[in-house]
Amino acid sequence: MNLLLNLIWLIFGGFIVVLAYLFGGILLCITIIGIPFGIQCFKLAGLALMPFGQEIREKEPPGGAIAVIMNIIWIILPGLELAIFHLVMALLFAITIIGLPIAAQHLKMTRLALLPFGFEAREAF
Repeated sequence: MNLLLNLIWLIFGGFIVVLAYLFGGILLCITIIGIPFGIQCFKLAGLALMPFGQEIREKEPPGGAIAVIMNIIWIILPGLELAIFHLVMALLFAITIIGLPIAAQHLKMTRLALLPFGFEAREAF
């Protein structure tokens, strides 16, 4: 079932989200300072590629103060805009009953788009 839902996700805009995160990650990895942020974009691209069947969990061990500082920088630069994008997309997909599963995945991605450091996407068991 997750495979079918992931295919529907990719058809209805998920593929564009994956490409955007990959492009942003490549651009950020050009500079040494941007590499940690580029890695987070790649993490978001991985989640956007197959969001059904995955959940967001806190990393073990927790990130600590560095993760908090990096999350603050992330929110100031691209994080807030990405979170707002995913919220708007969730609202648009939630208009119809058929779009509710896709809206739920956008809401899941909102959490990771806002605070990517210290969290990761894992397969749900």
